[in-house]
Amino acid sequence: MKEIKAIIRPNRLQKIRDGMRHLQGFPGMTITHVEGCSGHAGIEKHDTLKAELTDFTKKIRIEIVAPDEMVDEIVKSIHAAAFTGQDGDGVLWVAEVADFRKLCKPAA
Repeated sequence: MKEIKAIIRPNRLQKIRDGMRHLQGFPGMTITHVEGCSGHAGIEKHDTLKAELTDFTKKIRIEIVAPDEMVDEIVKSIHAAAFTGQDGDGVLWVAEVADFRKLCKPAA
């Protein structure tokens, strides 16, 4: 099993969700509204403390735990839907899952 995470522009979420609906056996996803900023080449100067503390962009974080055989298809689908070619499109990564369990009622 792998965990797929992506940080994307909010306006790309519906396109990503539409792409996932077409994947046979898609396991589902969790989304979180997040804010962040990317790294910058130099030290940024802000006129006020408020400007410095509000220098974040609204994004969506997607989390998916999927079987190994689905990972490439899911990653390709997310990339195709999220990529615009502009700075700020986001990031996408895959990590190994050591243990995964669905929470459900134990068998009697």
